[in-house]
Order: sequence, then C-alpha cells, then structure tokens
Amino acid sequence: MFTTPQVNLYSHDVERTAAFYAHLGFVESFRTPMHGAADHVELKLEGLTLGVGSAQARRRDHGLEIRLDEPGRGAELVLWTHDVEAAFALATRNGARVLQEPHDVRGLRVAYVLDPDDNPVEFVQHRDAGDPPHQVE
Repeated sequence: MFTTPQVNLYSHDVERTAAFYAHLGFVESFRTPMHGAADHVELKLEGLTLGVGSAQARRRDHGLEIRLDEPGRGAELVLWTHDVEAAFALATRNGARVLQEPHDVRGLRVAYVLDPDDNPVEFVQHRDAGDPPHQVE
C-alpha cells in the first residue's frame, strides 16, 4: 500500500540544513527550484529519503503553518552506524549541538544531537556482537 517512505524536516535555511545532512553521507536527489535559493531539497541514504523544506514555502504553496520556534514538533531522525562516537564527532564538527553525549542503553550505543534547526538526530549502534550492522558514515 505504501512505498518510498520519507521524513520531511522544515527549516529556516534549507541550504544550510541540506548541507549538514550531506556531511553525514546523504546524497542530494532532488531540489526545487533548480536555480536560486531552494524551497525543498531531497537527500537519500540507504533507502531513506529526507526532505528539507522551507516553512515559508509550505505556507505559501500549501497554506499550512509550520512553527519552527515551538518545541515538541515531533520529528526525529534515527541513523544507525557502526561507530556512534565517529558519527557524533562528524555531526558536531559540522554544526550540530549536543543534546546527549554517547552512552550505552539496553545493548545499544546511542547519542543525540540537534541539527541546525534544532531537529533531534539519534545515532545508534548495536553493542552485541551478533546483532546485524547498520551503517551511516
């Protein structure tokens, strides 16, 4: 019934946020408009499509209001990796703010950062040797 899942994040600065995710390994696959400041950029990684859209364009094009200044917007991006510390370091080098340092919980190694628009990003890896790998590098 459903195919091609995607997560959309809304941003004050689409280019800055898209560049942040490109540094984490996402590859741009679509943008509009093609020239000038982007209203919407889509990036792909391991079957996930991440859309980064302008709150102003959503209001203009769809009449829907996004309040980026309000907490609890209900979006989180989860990225599996073989090395939480390396992912955490890469993100913080590229502008992420620390939400939670790497730590262990229930067989997982986990860290949280905030992207340039304060959307939470979780880096996670399995700590058990027999668990299947998930990778984002």
